[in-house]
Amino acid sequence: MSNSQANNPLHSVTLETVITKLVEHYGWEQLGKKINIKCFQSDPSVKSSLKFLRKTQWARDKVEKLYVTTFNNKDS
Repeated sequence: MSNSQANNPLHSVTLETVITKLVEHYGWEQLGKKINIKCFQSDPSVKSSLKFLRKTQWARDKVEKLYVTTFNNKDS
């Protein structure tokens, strides 16, 4: 199991950290354009985004994919 986690770029990264770093990098407006979900577009906050993403797997998958492609391009 530890081998599979060693290859997981999100291992030990919290969802709150993912959102915070994406907001710092892109800002809410640009993030809302990249991922079309209302929690990034209408009165956005980390708290509301966490609540939505914890319940909505397809949206969480998109956010995590953007995080990985933005911050883990070491292999490219």
